[in-house]
Amino acid sequence: MHCSRIRTALSARLDGEELPPGVTPGRLDDHLAGCRDCRRWDARARALTAGLDRAAGYPEGDPAAADALLARLRSAAAGPGATGSGTADTGGKRAG
Repeated sequence: MHCSRIRTALSARLDGEELPPGVTPGRLDDHLAGCRDCRRWDARARALTAGLDRAAGYPEGDPAAADALLARLRSAAAGPGATGSGTADTGGKRAG
């Protein structure tokens, strides 16, 4: 199985989502046992998720934490002058 498919499955598992079709927890663990690069990727993804949870003030393993943090980041990214459509307000001028 390709590492890119395994990493997609690892991300899904980390987010509490269903694994992609054809990937079982056993196959995922078997691949990790034999692939140092995917083990490193998994460790970095877990550390990043835990760090984001801590930064947002949420306990590790709270599936709602990622959704709440994402909403906060989107809100902060919109900032002043943003329109409801998610695009920056250019004051009627063409961007370019």
